[in-house]
Amino acid sequence: MKIVSYRLNQHPGLYRIGFIDVDHGVIVDLQEVFREMQKSKGELEEAYAAENLLPSDPSDFYKLGQLGIDRAVASYQFYIVNKNDTQSYKRENVILGPPVPNPSKIICVGKNYADHVAEMKSDIPEYPVLFAKFNNALIGPDDSIMKSYITDKLDYEAELAVVIGKEASSVSEEQALEYVAGYSIGNDVSARDLQKRTPQWLQGKSLDKSTPIGPWLVTKEELVDPSKLNVKSFVNGQLRQSSNTKHLIFNVPYLVAFISNIMTLNPGDIILTGTPDGVGFAMKPPQFLKDGDIVKLEIEGIGVLENRVEE
Repeated sequence: MKIVSYRLNQHPGLYRIGFIDVDHGVIVDLQEVFREMQKSKGELEEAYAAENLLPSDPSDFYKLGQLGIDRAVASYQFYIVNKNDTQSYKRENVILGPPVPNPSKIICVGKNYADHVAEMKSDIPEYPVLFAKFNNALIGPDDSIMKSYITDKLDYEAELAVVIGKEASSVSEEQALEYVAGYSIGNDVSARDLQKRTPQWLQGKSLDKSTPIGPWLVTKEELVDPSKLNVKSFVNGQLRQSSNTKHLIFNVPYLVAFISNIMTLNPGDIILTGTPDGVGFAMKPPQFLKDGDIVKLEIEGIGVLENRVEE
């Protein structure tokens, strides 16, 4: 199942939670499907209480944790079987936001592919290198990456994004994937000049409207194993990065366990797991993003995330 946050082109406003029917090219409202499912079972009280049982607001939806994901999957399966007149929209008539528009935490991992560590002339870390982003940086697949006037060295980083599905505190590596809702694609866009001017990276990592995530969240029922996924990035059609998540120094279960033993992870929290080699900063000469560039990221089993750069 591919969960999206969406809003209609002609009605700017709050995002609603939905899913994409890839075969028919439509976005389907998840709450409406849940309501129809409850009616079909004769459970009218649950149908009338759909706003509470499966909220339309993405933030409220993810706060339900695994219960919300389970209800979403059940609704999706009902839709696949019935394909009734549930409220749906053609893809071109909606704007997709980041799958989780307002996560409580965005935790990023640096130096997590050995080849990228080498190209950045650094050392293999003993522990995961963690830093943060904030919601001001998040954009969706239909938005443009904003190139701030304060940077001349804007760079791309293709990353597997992990979304937490239920509260995780001090979990084991063996149990870690039980706490994951699903996976998406993230572009950890980085202002290298700002990142490098101090020992802390934060100022180069959290520019307004700089970090696309999407185009959707693939639930763990559909993408069971995140350990062997091809990861690629392209700038204006030119292949820049090509690797596989099997090359992660710290894999997804390790990261979820490691971070949860430092801080409690909440439903909807995002972990960006690090980028492979091939970033613009390491090219000779360096190749940084400029106005009009098209950045396309691909991760096997998830899809394509493509954004234009705008000044």
